[in-house]
Amino acid sequence: RGARPSSAKRVVSSPDFAKALGPYSHAIVSGGFVFVAGQAPINPATQKLELGDIRSETRLELTNISKILKASSSSLENVVKVSIHLSDLNDFDAMNDVYREFFRTDYPVRTTVQAVLRSGRKIEIDCIARVNG
Repeated sequence: RGARPSSAKRVVSSPDFAKALGPYSHAIVSGGFVFVAGQAPINPATQKLELGDIRSETRLELTNISKILKASSSSLENVVKVSIHLSDLNDFDAMNDVYREFFRTDYPVRTTVQAVLRSGRKIEIDCIARVNG
């Protein structure tokens, strides 16, 4: 009889995060992983969307994800899966340049697709990461 995996989940929130735009949590920790919801380019200090070029939106979302992971007892180094939704696949190369600033080696697996995004934003990023042991 092996140990049964815990079915418990912990909602991760912080006043340092941008407010959620709907009925969802920024992150859930469960089963040794943290599941981070898709992020919009929102400045947590102003709680406003900062729409700009793909580079600035990507950088802001990955910075916010980094903060969410830290509050979840994880980090970008622990990310195992990233999903990226671009409003225009022509932004792929510029997004990838910024992505490399945050993920330098041992890259997580990734899916990138074109999608219709609300509010005029260019990108939405979500991820799954291991929680620090």
